Amino acid sequence: MKRAFIPQPLVYFFLVLLALVFLLPLYMVLVTALKDPATINLQTAWHLPSSPYWQSFSQAWNTFLPTFRNSLVLTISATVLSAIIGSLNGYVLSKWAFRGSSTLFALMLFGMFIPYQSVLIPLFQTLKDWGLYGTLWGLILAHVVYGLPITTLIFKNYYSEIPDELLEAARVDGAGFFSIYRWVILPISVPGFVVVIIWQFTQVWNEFLFARVLAGEDNQPITVALSLLAGGEAVKWNLPMAGSILAALPTLLVYVLLGRYFIRGLLAGSVKG
Repeated sequence: MKRAFIPQPLVYFFLVLLALVFLLPLYMVLVTALKDPATINLQTAWHLPSSPYWQSFSQAWNTFLPTFRNSLVLTISATVLSAIIGSLNGYVLSKWAFRGSSTLFALMLFGMFIPYQSVLIPLFQTLKDWGLYGTLWGLILAHVVYGLPITTLIFKNYYSEIPDELLEAARVDGAGFFSIYRWVILPISVPGFVVVIIWQFTQVWNEFLFARVLAGEDNQPITVALSLLAGGEAVKWNLPMAGSILAALPTLLVYVLLGRYFIRGLLAGSVKG
């Protein structure tokens, strides 16, 4: 069957057109953030500002600083804990398989498909009974538990690519469970950790539902603060727009710094199934 030929310039034209459509919301956010609040209206929404109003970013930073700090503590803690536990789970399930391990792994993967909304009430009640409701640690625990299925899957698939002979040689030398993990598995786990860190950091930082329901007023992350700032009858739209740009910077920075390692991790087999 003869394949249809599409001229290359036409392909590039459609790619550029799709890129422009994708970037339109970003243009609107940036333009609105740089406008004086007195000049923001629907008639001139697409117009560039006559002069940049940089005070929007300083005001947004002062407004969001406490919640920004909460988001950093929440995201870094949840990401590190879920990455470490997921690595140990993947190590056990791939190299120390036991009776029923396949069933246990399948049940863990089932957690990936459970919607947040369906567990919200029992999760709320559990954290309340444990005295963790409204605290940052309760929110961290929720994200760690909810992140374990995907982190375990990534590390299990990654460790499955490691030859069993390498572990057998370590056992012959007298290494045990934790010694093998510390001296053999962990040093070659960097690509897997990079994939998990980028994934979890992005998911936890951008999450809203758990943060809105489970966090107390003093422990709310920046996503909740953004929604509260934009809710109301008289909204200075330059502040939410500037705040959304500031809120997006950490995840953007993570991708810029670790992006090339993320691709290497994917190609190294960390998400192969």
